[in-house]
Amino acid sequence: MCWSATADLVAGSAIAAVGVACVARAARTRPRALPLAALPLLLGAHQIIEAVIWNDSGGRGPAVVAWAVIALPLLPLWVPAGVLCAVWPRARRRLALPLACGVVTSAALAYVLATKTATATVRGHTMAYEIGLPHAGWLIAGYLVATIGSLLLSGEAGLVLLGGLVTVAAAGCAALWRWEFISTWCACAALSSVALYVWVRRSAPAPVDS
Repeated sequence: MCWSATADLVAGSAIAAVGVACVARAARTRPRALPLAALPLLLGAHQIIEAVIWNDSGGRGPAVVAWAVIALPLLPLWVPAGVLCAVWPRARRRLALPLACGVVTSAALAYVLATKTATATVRGHTMAYEIGLPHAGWLIAGYLVATIGSLLLSGEAGLVLLGGLVTVAAAGCAALWRWEFISTWCACAALSSVALYVWVRRSAPAPVDS
């Protein structure tokens, strides 16, 4: 699809609606999965925020800051923490590395956002975000280990599938776009997060600590 205000608004609203369904289902069957089940709701809101940025023709406004906060420091902490809460106790030890990467990466990105200005620029049918990340390679690696790594190491088929989808999306967006990678990958990740609804519907009752 071509990204635009309309596309982001429609996609974001649909994904957020799926998130509401995920949260409602998880609340009944697997309460510990609520943070992870809320991920489509968060990513749907993220796309709606980007629709506002499109209408503002990019720039440096509050919507750009809100978008960057979700995309940069929030997600690499939210995803591994949500997976850790959701999975069975026997799987939690192997999630220590993704969670540690998420904490460090999130702290570093929060510092960058606090000291630099995020800027959005319209590039054709995509949106490019610039913030001037120091040590970008390390931060991206930590981000991917935290988000994709936690899903792939979760031990649950539905979450591993989501991790695979997001991995393919990351590879595709990196090959097709450079400056617009973060925007296009976030959009693909939001669409892929719909798979969480299937996982929530099929998942077993809430795990208990051993």
